[in-house]
Order: sequence, then C-alpha cells, then structure tokens
Amino acid sequence: MTDGKERVETMEQDNSQSAFTLVRQENGIAHLVMDVIGESMNTLKAEFGEQISEMLTEIKADSSITGLVIVSGKEDSFVAGADINMIAACETAEDATALSRQGQMIFDQLESLNIPVVAAINGACLGGGLELAMACHARVCSDNPKTALGLPEVQLGLLPGSGGTQRLPQLVGIQKSLDMMLTGKQLRPKQALKAGLVADVVPASILVETAENLALSGNVSVSKGGAVKGKKRKLSFMDKLLENNAIGRNVVFNQAKKTVLSKTKGNYPAPLKIIDAIKVGVEESPAKGYQTEANYFGELSQTNVSAQLRQLFFATTDMKKEHGIEGVEPKSIESAAVLGGGLMGGGIAFVTATKANVPVRIKDISHQGISHALKYSYDLLNKKVKRKFMRKSEMQKQLASITGTIEYNGFKDTDIVVEAVFEDLSLKQNMVEEIESNCNENTIFASNTSSLPIGQIAARALRPENVIGLHYFSPVDKMPLAEIIAHSKTSDQTISTTVEFAKKQGKTPIVVADKAGFYVNRILAPYMNEAALMLLEGESIDVLDKAFVKFGFPVGPMQLLDEVGIDVGSKIGPILQAELGERFAPPAAFDKLISDGRLGKKSNKGFYQYGKKVKGKKPDESIYGLLGITPSPKLAEDTITQRAVFLMLNEAARCLDEGIIRNARDGDIGAIFGIGFPPFLGGPFQYMDKLGANYIVEKLNHWASEHGERFTPCDALVAMAKENTSYYGD
Repeated sequence: MTDGKERVETMEQDNSQSAFTLVRQENGIAHLVMDVIGESMNTLKAEFGEQISEMLTEIKADSSITGLVIVSGKEDSFVAGADINMIAACETAEDATALSRQGQMIFDQLESLNIPVVAAINGACLGGGLELAMACHARVCSDNPKTALGLPEVQLGLLPGSGGTQRLPQLVGIQKSLDMMLTGKQLRPKQALKAGLVADVVPASILVETAENLALSGNVSVSKGGAVKGKKRKLSFMDKLLENNAIGRNVVFNQAKKTVLSKTKGNYPAPLKIIDAIKVGVEESPAKGYQTEANYFGELSQTNVSAQLRQLFFATTDMKKEHGIEGVEPKSIESAAVLGGGLMGGGIAFVTATKANVPVRIKDISHQGISHALKYSYDLLNKKVKRKFMRKSEMQKQLASITGTIEYNGFKDTDIVVEAVFEDLSLKQNMVEEIESNCNENTIFASNTSSLPIGQIAARALRPENVIGLHYFSPVDKMPLAEIIAHSKTSDQTISTTVEFAKKQGKTPIVVADKAGFYVNRILAPYMNEAALMLLEGESIDVLDKAFVKFGFPVGPMQLLDEVGIDVGSKIGPILQAELGERFAPPAAFDKLISDGRLGKKSNKGFYQYGKKVKGKKPDESIYGLLGITPSPKLAEDTITQRAVFLMLNEAARCLDEGIIRNARDGDIGAIFGIGFPPFLGGPFQYMDKLGANYIVEKLNHWASEHGERFTPCDALVAMAKENTSYYGD
C-alpha cells in the first residue's frame, strides 16, 4: 500500500450482510471493496442499490477522504456484470425501466463525487461491472490474462442499462463503442489502453498502489466524464472527420444500421436500439440519451428474443456445474494424445493444449500429417501474437506442449486418447486395439466419430468400459459444442472424466445415447436432405440459402455442405439410412457431385465458386446442368424454411422420446451450439412450444400427403398435440 500504511476498517454496519466494505487509510485514500458473500464472482444485484447509495453519501460527507479506489475482493474478478435474475423479476417494461434508472442514478452519484475516483480492475469487468468502472473518473487494469472489459448485453437481447450507451462513446469514441456494444466484444488490457478505456496497464501486484497514486497525483479530473490529464484518446484524421461533425456522425450511424440489418436480418431488435440510444445522447442531449437507454432497456427486457437468450445463458451456466454422471467425480487428465493430424486432429490438439492446459501428443502415419497439425496451432497462436492478445513467450510455451510422433512413443502414461481418423469402422476398431496395446489399462479411448455407433467401435475392445464417443464440430477452435456418447459398457467414471475434459477444452458438452448420428447429425440430416430435394425441384442455390439465413441460421444448407465437405455428407447419409430408415436416404443425384470432384470448399469446387478471382459468394451455375435441373424458384420463403426445419423438429422430438438426449434443454443447446439453430428461437424444443404441437403435426401431415412418408409426424408429437402439452410447461 502507499506509504506502507495499514488498512483501517471503519464500516459501522454488519459487514457479513454487505457486499461492500469501506476501508479508510492514513494517506486519505479510501478503498471501496466489493465482495459478494458466498459467490465466486461479483455480480451487481438490485438490493445493493441502497447499500451503495448510503456508502457514497457517507464518503461525500467525510472530508478526511481525499480519493477513492474501487477494488474487488475476489481473485481474478472485478465485477462480472449485473445479476440477470433481476430482469426476470421485472413483470413489465416499466419495472425494467425503473431498474435501469436506479442503476443510472447510483452511478451518477458515484461520478458526482468531488474527489478522484479510480477503478482498479483485475479480472472480468463486464456489463454492469464496466458501467460501474466507467462512472469512475479513471480506470487502471492489471495485465492478468483473465482481465477483460466489455458490454456483452446484446448477447442477451438487451442493451447496457446503467449508462453504458452514454459513457462508452465519451471514452472510446462512437465507432469503437458501436463495435463493442453491437458485438459484445471484450477488450484485453492493452486493447483497452489503446482505445482510451483505461489510463494504465500494470502487473496485478502493483495495481491498487498504481490506482492510489493516480488518485493522489492531482491528474484526475473530477468533472463528469472526467479523464486523466494527458491521457485522452488520440483522434485520427478519420475519427475527426466522422465523429466531430453531424454529417460524419450520420454516416457512421447509417452504416452501423445497414451492417446490423445485413447480419441480423431484423431478427434481433437490441442492436438497433443500441445505435439509437447512442445517437440520441450524442445528437440531442445526455439527459435524453440516458432516458432513451432506460426506456429501451425496459422494452427489450420483455421481448421473446431476450427471454430466449437469457434462458440459453442460464441453461449453459447450469450445465457447467454438472458432472457427466451425478455423484461420480471425474479423474484428473494430466496428459492426452490425438490420433490423426488432419484439420480435426489439429483442432483437438489445439484446444487441449491452449484451453485445457494439458500436454498433447499427436500420432499420425506421416511426418507431413504431424507438421500440418502443428502448423494449425502455430497459425492460430501467431494471429493472437500479431494482434497483441498474447506474448510471444506464451505462444512458445503453448506450442511446446504439443508434440508429434509416427510411432506410439510416449503413450504409456496417457490418460486419454482422442481418435480423429477417417470415418471408417474397421479403421477405428483397429485404433482401439492399438491403443490398448500401447497405453495403460486406464487410458480412455475417445472417438471423434460423427455417426458410427460407439458400441460398434468398441466391439473388439478388451476394455470396452474405457471406450466413449467425443464428437467435436468443425472448426474445433470455434464451435462450442461437444457430444459425449456412451455405449452400453462405458463406465460412469469414463463418462464423467470425458465430460470434464471437454469442459476444460472450452466446450459445452451434452451426453447423448449411442445410436447412429447421435443427436446433432441426426436432426441435421433430414433438414439438409430436404433442402437438397427442393434444389432438385427447381429452387435455386441462392434462393434456398438466403431463405434459411433470413430465418436465422448462420449459413444456408448449400453453403454448409460446401463448408463441411460434400463427401463427408455423402458418407454419413448411408450410415443413418441403414440404421434409422429410409427417411434418411440422401438424394441419389448427389452422387454425381462426388464423381465430378465437387467436394466443396476444400476442393475449390462445390455449390459455390471458389478461387482468388471470385469476388463475393457466387453460386456455381454449372451444377444445375450436372444435376439435370433448370432453376425455376416457385416456393415462398416460409414454405422453404418450414419444410426443412419441421423435419428437424420432428427428428428432435423422436430423439428425446427415444432417450438419445437427456432432456429438452440439452436438445436446444445441442442444436444452437452444434448447427447454429437460431438462438433467438431458443432451440428446437423452445420453438416447438412456441408454435404448438398441433400446428406442427398439421403441417407435417399436409406435407406427408404431398411429398411422402418422410414427413409423417412422430408418435411423441402426435401425443402432445392430442393432450395439448409442451416440453417446458407453462
């Protein structure tokens, strides 16, 4: 501490009941310490409002306090945001608006203190936490890798409600604030410094001392929107051109709206509200800006989009606390290996070393395969270094934990081996036998199969209890889902350990039953097949894909086939058809694509054109002649999307009825994180509840009469329609 003075407690209230403690010191600087009792991270709650207000009144009245440092009592966490349960407790838009106004007034009270107020940020500073920090007169943060600053409310269908839309533009400019709030992007310490959001970045060990010295220095302005003298954001010529005059600002706001509508297709209302709230504050007055923010916060809180996104947040949060098997603790994974040096193998090795912090050994049949897998990690980490997300020394440390071999050297003590070889049953069975011969009796064999039943892969295993499915999605470093597939002989210990391993890799795992296609690919296949059949009926590639993107999918089915690989899709289809029936039969005409060498993006030849000379996304119209069709779009957009999506819903209902997934929640998360089902719809089961089983069954029966048995509604949906029940209840 400054001058080595000991902290002096002067709180008169019962600290056990308060999240805030005021600590006075002899140098005149007081610390306002936030430490929410019983929680690992600080979150702002409605009941804290009165506590903070009373404390600020006390500080203002105490002339012995010449400066204030706001600091967290939690390790590696400043304030992670506001408690989202507060929004669920708001019954009306007016209630949520009042909640927003309360937050604004408390932070205004903080900003209005006539002494320097400095936020000392270490760890997560997000949402309401950053709004709190921005109400201070200055901010310093640690260089801790866990330190991140951002306003991610848009990801919950909301906008910042405690002054964020008004204060952030003052600190970092209109363009940067739009970028942060419209995407939920988080800034690392050096990025925050460059943007002007913080005044300094220092080691965590001297963070509080630095904040105190700043408060004592006389360099902190205590006016509203105050800043450290000499530390104001440097404006480029373009910034001045676009932000310092009405015409330039109009260009910025119009372009932002255009970009938002292009990306969201109007499905998400929050981004447009964020733009408008900023504009009102900048173009009219701060007072109107704050009121607009609060009004929009109230409106958005009551939308179905926000309700579904918040429900998704709670569901994923709950899943992080669960084990694979209740009551069965996972074993610690100290070392891992990957079989196969392709894109999947390289991606699995990357998340194992960099996310799970577990050393990983890659086994491939050739040195070239190992080289490709190592390059995968190098390229990703080098990007982070170039963008100053990471030091070069840290990159080298992480790369050193990934090694390669063409033999089974170093496998004896491996805790888990993840297989990522070709989708061939015999090959995978051979891999099991080789691992059992070269590893120890407790080594887990996890297969990254996308469709082959795990029981079949384990058929020749000496220790089938160690064999499990661990299905990742491509690209592994970006896709958040992992399917954990246990066959009838997989031990509970293996399940819990594999679930925990996937979590450490940064994945959201769902446990699914062992049947062809598991869950995600099983519900995806009929959707993709139906899109292909509509193409063969004469709907054009771009009309199809645009309809599904407008519906809310990140890409259309034709583009998705190109991304995944048309050959990969062709291998999965027959497996599903053989195990699950003719409704999974892929269109025979698509064999012509493989024969023509059209494998998709990886072969620069598919449904779309590829190559350096191709600008934008253009369908390859030569495919129509190859398939013997003449494009003549006839179907309405909603017919296109419903025909494919309702088949996905029907199959999801079957999966739950058959016990492929444990519950509707897992089914919704699996579809959103695994195939990009529109998050604002909440997932297949939330969407079915919204539409009603009666409506879905009626539409499926109608199409069954027109197009065949693949549309026959499953027994579970028919029963729900008859009984007027739903998946999530009232």
